[in-house]
Amino acid sequence: MPRQYSGPPRRRDQRRPGGADLAARHRARERLPRYWFANRLLLTLSGQRPVHWMLGHTQGAAYDQLTRLAPHPSLCPPTTTSATARAAARTHPTGPGPRVWPPVVRHCDEFRPEPWVIEAFARIAAGDRLRALAFRLEEGADGRWRCAAIDLGHPPGHPGPP
Repeated sequence: MPRQYSGPPRRRDQRRPGGADLAARHRARERLPRYWFANRLLLTLSGQRPVHWMLGHTQGAAYDQLTRLAPHPSLCPPTTTSATARAAARTHPTGPGPRVWPPVVRHCDEFRPEPWVIEAFARIAAGDRLRALAFRLEEGADGRWRCAAIDLGHPPGHPGPP
């Protein structure tokens, strides 16, 4: 007599990626120079890490730019103080109150004008805002990538440089 199953049939659809495959792709993505630098720059620009944390990974002019930009107020997550927003917010793991999300790199892409140069741009989500981060990486004689320039763009309503 055939065995009878009490549960629903198992999913046999191969279009959905497995959890291990997705995690492996995420780890591989984070090892790319553009994502590695975007995450480190974001941690520095949002004030989560000190500027000197990037000292060996930046060239002189880029380090000066980083000291002027960090911590950048537009990358700090907004806090809500209205009673309605507090009532609607879920409980934060550290206690009740509005949930404050740290900024994250949503997407990062690159353009290579030369084999030893990467011009990268990243979309940064900070709360309900989306910001742009552009930076230039140059490969040194020792084979290490270093950040050569950083640009956060201009906030809406502010004119660009002359």
